[in-house]
Amino acid sequence: MTQSDSSPALTDLYVQPGHLLRRAQQISASIFHDELGSMVTPIQYAILRILVEHPGIDQVSLAGLVAMDTSTAASVAIRLEEKKLLTRYLDPNNRRQRALFLTEAGKALLLQTRPGIARLHDRLFDGFTADEESTFMALLQKLVHINNFQSRAPLAAPREPAQKFGEQPAEEDTN
Repeated sequence: MTQSDSSPALTDLYVQPGHLLRRAQQISASIFHDELGSMVTPIQYAILRILVEHPGIDQVSLAGLVAMDTSTAASVAIRLEEKKLLTRYLDPNNRRQRALFLTEAGKALLLQTRPGIARLHDRLFDGFTADEESTFMALLQKLVHINNFQSRAPLAAPREPAQKFGEQPAEEDTN
C-alpha cells in the first residue's frame, strides 16, 4: 500500500459524489414516503405525472420519459391499472403496443398529492436560500443531462407513432 492509497481523501466516503447522490436519493425517498407513502410510490407518481402531459403515450415511450426499464414501467402500469388510476388500451395501429391514459381517479389522486409534494420540496430545501436552491437544481439538472447516456435506463424522448392513437376510448360502464 502506498502513502497515497491510505490518504483520507481516498477513503472519505462523504466527499464522493456517487455516495452523496445515493444518500440524497435515500433522503428524498424517505421524505416522499413520509408525505405521500399511503397514496402513491415515487415511481407511480412519476408515471402518473408523465401521463398528464402525454396522454395516450405507449409504454416504451413512457419508460423512456421516466428513465426506467420497459419491463418495470409495464409492471407499474399494470398495478396502476389495477388501482383504476390509468387505463391501457391496445393500439389499433400496432397491437403489440398499449396506449396509456389517466383515469378520473388518477387525475384526482394527482390533485391530492399536491400538498404533499409541496411539503416534500420544502423539507428537502429547508436551510437553503432561494439562490442556493436555484443553483443546486441547475447543477443537478446539468449533471443528470450530461451523464444521461451512462444510465442503464436513460431518459429518452417519446417515439413518434406511425399514426397517433387518438383520444382515449370511452370508459366502459362496469355496472
